[in-house]
Amino acid sequence: MSGKVVHFEVPYDEADRARAFYRDVFGWDIQPVPEFDYNFVQTGPVGDDGMPTDRGYIGGGMFSRQEPVGRPVITIEVDDMSAALESVAAHGGSAVGGPDQVGEMGIAAYFLDSEGNLMGLWQTLG
Repeated sequence: MSGKVVHFEVPYDEADRARAFYRDVFGWDIQPVPEFDYNFVQTGPVGDDGMPTDRGYIGGGMFSRQEPVGRPVITIEVDDMSAALESVAAHGGSAVGGPDQVGEMGIAAYFLDSEGNLMGLWQTLG
């Protein structure tokens, strides 16, 4: 199991306002993907594959606030989604959403940790 923090998500109530805030305050590059009500966020330099090239930067996303994701979420990479969700449950957490396949890229799920914090899981495919 990797355990690396690999992604974050920030929900918003007003898309243009939220994009402007993070662009203007932090210099993030935010690219809307209207067909998915989603925005890809690049917090720093990226390569041709869209992945961060400099240490310390991670990519993220922004989308309309909706349950169960009403607050920012960090996403943790796992090698085996099923095993990770079983471990979450065995240690006092619970699955909230998913797992859902995200195109050919990977599998995503949300869970509540032992303290009630909503977190994300990501398994890269391929």
